Amino acid sequence: MAVHRIAVIGGDGIGPEVIDQAIRATKAATEKHDKAKLEWNNLPWSTAYYKQHGRMLPEDGWDILRQHDAILFGAVGDPSVPDKVTVHELLLPMRRRFDQYVNLRPAYLFAGVPCPLVGKAPGQIDMLVYRENTEGEYAPVGGNLYAGTESEIAVQTGVFTRRGCERILRAAFEAARKRPRKTLTSITKSNAMVYGMGLWDDVFATVRSEYPDIRSNSLLVDAAAMDFVRKPEAFDVVVASNLFGDILTDLSAAVTGSIGLASSANINPTKKYPSMFEPVHGSAPDIAGKGIANPLAAVLSAGLMLTHLGLDASAAAVRHAVAVVLAEGKVKTPDLGGKATTTEMGDAVVAALGR
Repeated sequence: MAVHRIAVIGGDGIGPEVIDQAIRATKAATEKHDKAKLEWNNLPWSTAYYKQHGRMLPEDGWDILRQHDAILFGAVGDPSVPDKVTVHELLLPMRRRFDQYVNLRPAYLFAGVPCPLVGKAPGQIDMLVYRENTEGEYAPVGGNLYAGTESEIAVQTGVFTRRGCERILRAAFEAARKRPRKTLTSITKSNAMVYGMGLWDDVFATVRSEYPDIRSNSLLVDAAAMDFVRKPEAFDVVVASNLFGDILTDLSAAVTGSIGLASSANINPTKKYPSMFEPVHGSAPDIAGKGIANPLAAVLSAGLMLTHLGLDASAAAVRHAVAVVLAEGKVKTPDLGGKATTTEMGDAVVAALGR
């Protein structure tokens, strides 16, 4: 029997609440379908840990994580501590240290989920967004001069490398090759960001020439944002830089009904380091502790983790169970127009897995 070691970081806000339900669903799926053994290692790293220890994780934290096959992550962030501590000492360094350069964010309109756009049928919106995850606009390069004076200067440098652009573009093209529509859109802004996005465009032109079977085009990010609302069904695989991918995927979550359904994977394709799987919604401190958060984004993220671990039958079962629960419409959390609790939604998914 295959054994997979999973590090669990519930983190802040609603993170622990939704991760608990994701683990329940994952256990139910693997026990029934793949007979794989998952060993869960719960790590208490969060804002509360920071307040107690003065750091987001222990000195040997990265070494601890490196010993696992995957990381299931809830959320990080709390109003009482600046994001430059919580996010920049745990989440973003994790992506860079473990070279999780593929940030995969699916967006799918499930049956039973109200779409804010008129006339969109279930399954009509179905896209995979590949976001570059380790450099670009989120590279920690820059600084401040003359802080606190009228002459204060802030410099934030976007870092684009040929290697970084090529590998995310190639990953996206490979994904498009496995999709029925075989269509890819590269997001750019080289008419304004002539150096960084100019390199992105140059690499895109080179890589696309190796994939003549894929219909590919380039689209400015402002036009893409408009079309994500105007005609999201036109998109299949989308590939974007760190910042553009981050913004557009929040929009894709909105047009498919709820950010409470938005899953993501932070993948190191070589498996040299563990990959990390997390819901997109963040810690949502305004509803933390109320038991009303939608856990399906975390459940679907765990499904992406199962795919990464090679447990395809379990992954398919998780996604199917979520689809069944949403289509039946009997259990809905408040973001979907209902009154169900986080646990009740988890119960419904586990019950669907058992049928």
